[in-house]
Amino acid sequence: MPTEQTNIEPGKILGGKVQGITTFGAFIELPDGEVGLVHISEIADTYVKDIKDFIREGDIVQVKVLSVAGKKIGLSIKQAAPPKEEKPKTAAPMPRQQPGNFQRRDSGGRHGASTPATLDDKIAKFLKESDERMQPLKNRLEPKKRRSN
Repeated sequence: MPTEQTNIEPGKILGGKVQGITTFGAFIELPDGEVGLVHISEIADTYVKDIKDFIREGDIVQVKVLSVAGKKIGLSIKQAAPPKEEKPKTAAPMPRQQPGNFQRRDSGGRHGASTPATLDDKIAKFLKESDERMQPLKNRLEPKKRRSN
């Protein structure tokens, strides 16, 4: 039976034993005897179709306590794992420019303004470029519409 005084707090990383597996998650028995749930979305960094592809009953796993609400304890295996080292990124190839779709470079050699664009700015830019790309098509279709009237 679990003790009244528990040291399970959000943010702590604990070891636990996989007690049971369901289609929606895995139940983990924590060191003080309490049981928490790792939702299927918190099993791994990749898409998890079947939890049994990642863990089995009886496995000892590291879990991070996400939440404690009464007797419900939310846990995560993927957040307890040490962060993966990122591979150094190689220079990405420059995207091909379509004819008539030129971008100006500022004095620093970078595209666009020196301040980051807001979502509204990006949407406005997209709409403008989209209209510019559609104009030749509209021009070709418009004369045909006039002739048919």
